[in-house]
Amino acid sequence: MDGLGEAANGDHGDRGAKREVDRHNPTQGAERPARMKVFLAQPRGFCAGVERAIAIVERALEIYGPPVYVRHEIVHNAHVVKSLRAKGARFVDEIDEIPAGAITVFSAHGVSKRVADEAAARQLPVIDATCPLVAKVHKEARKYERAGNEVVLIGHHGHPEVEGTRGRVDGHVHLVSSVADVEALRVKDPEKVSYVTQTTLSVDDTRDVIEALTRRFPNIIGPSVRDICYATQNRQHAIRQLAERVELILVIGSRNSSNSNRLREIGEEARVPTYLIDGPESIVSEWFEGIGAVGITAGASAPEILVRDVLDHLSRLAAIDIEQLDGVEEQVHFKMPRELASA
Repeated sequence: MDGLGEAANGDHGDRGAKREVDRHNPTQGAERPARMKVFLAQPRGFCAGVERAIAIVERALEIYGPPVYVRHEIVHNAHVVKSLRAKGARFVDEIDEIPAGAITVFSAHGVSKRVADEAAARQLPVIDATCPLVAKVHKEARKYERAGNEVVLIGHHGHPEVEGTRGRVDGHVHLVSSVADVEALRVKDPEKVSYVTQTTLSVDDTRDVIEALTRRFPNIIGPSVRDICYATQNRQHAIRQLAERVELILVIGSRNSSNSNRLREIGEEARVPTYLIDGPESIVSEWFEGIGAVGITAGASAPEILVRDVLDHLSRLAAIDIEQLDGVEEQVHFKMPRELASA
């Protein structure tokens, strides 16, 4: 967890250990508490798929030199994209924006077969940074289609992962986001239906929709609960624990990040004022009037350095005591693509 982990947890990373930052330097404006308790969610921030995708771009830049072209944002975080752009990454919306022969990276969200075929037709050297869990959803969707089933995708319209998954199946893919969508669903054969889910949705997010699908189509086939993205579920569980301890929550993440927005929603559902922020520059001092306990978490594509920056900002508003909550310690790691691992 880098420097913050050691500072927050002690030299040996003990859970629940505390440290005090006493830099009471209130800015001009509304009254704020002289001291605040800050609780850090565990886990928070980067998941294994995001870490792998960023490492792929950085490694490609080291091996091949800039520029390296990335189709879509590598992950949904403005800080990460800005940092990689400064190192020589070029982000594009479509394959035809990439010069002939240029190193091309597919983002962690995955791409449709059309995009992959277009890159192959242009003979672009492609490095695929698709999250392995997303790739697994693609594989499952194609398997269900080959079995003669219509495929239902539980997800959010317009999300690049959804577009990529739908584009990996030759036939029509039904997209549903709610129980109402399920009730309105029309299929050719109710006995031949399967479903897959967007990975940035958790078990809790999809439970009602899956139950509605099962009521309508008792023989529906879907993936095991174990196939749901571990990182999404863990971060949502952690913010629910956080909400029990604090009076205000800061969720660090970009506004186009699906999982970060869902964390904000969960905080609000727990009736705790919750703000989605890109970083310390988004913080409004007046939020903290009368607040004694603040919670901080970060979406799966938000780097830990932003957590540190937010803590530094808060320490200029009040003296802060920091405690990291107990939580799942994730041990998942994904291998680099063969062409980079052997270079």
